[in-house]
Amino acid sequence: MITALFLCLFSLQSTPNAKVVAIDAGHQQIADLSKEPVAPGSSTLKYKVTQGTCGKYSKIPEYQLNLDIALQLEQELQNRGYDVIMCRDSNDVNISNAERAQIANKANADAFIRIHANGSNNPNQQGMMTICQTKDNPYNGALYSKSHALSEYILEYTTANTDAKEEYVWETDTMSGINWCQVPVTIIEVGYMSNKEEDLKLATKEYQAQIATGIANGLDQYFLEYGE
Repeated sequence: MITALFLCLFSLQSTPNAKVVAIDAGHQQIADLSKEPVAPGSSTLKYKVTQGTCGKYSKIPEYQLNLDIALQLEQELQNRGYDVIMCRDSNDVNISNAERAQIANKANADAFIRIHANGSNNPNQQGMMTICQTKDNPYNGALYSKSHALSEYILEYTTANTDAKEEYVWETDTMSGINWCQVPVTIIEVGYMSNKEEDLKLATKEYQAQIATGIANGLDQYFLEYGE
């Protein structure tokens, strides 16, 4: 996937002294169920990348929703003066979770935002959550403080801008796309596509724009604390 790495890095639009934000629209149109290490040097293997879930009511695939939000976030951040790298700008790609992290690493991104949506067997469950590594992560635990702060700010400001329920920051070392990171990283789960109210809202451009603005607001606050 060297070609994909170069193509993604080529999308960087340089502005002097601007913060670099990498955005990953989670999943892709066709899953790659071959496996890769869950972390550098690990013997534990996971699927490289899956299709994700699908809107129970909207019928929109998660990979499409993630991309729609990511593209709006890209524009919002560029409008605010950030340099932005997109791990993908279409659904017809094959980029593993480890490779997505390596895109952010190679660019020395100041923050890596991974956009996903949730699903649950409980149709009433709704809300947003963010995900980062634990402080004891053997691969990038030194980045825990920054990743956790990034996760907190993104969750706080995105829920405030959308009136979505705020769930919590989940700390886990099971995510390939986090374990391979050598830059501050968070996954935002923007809502439950299994919940009727939330799924139908997520399908609208207006709500997607609110999410993008909330994420950007969270990044602004994060860089006020970790901007040096």
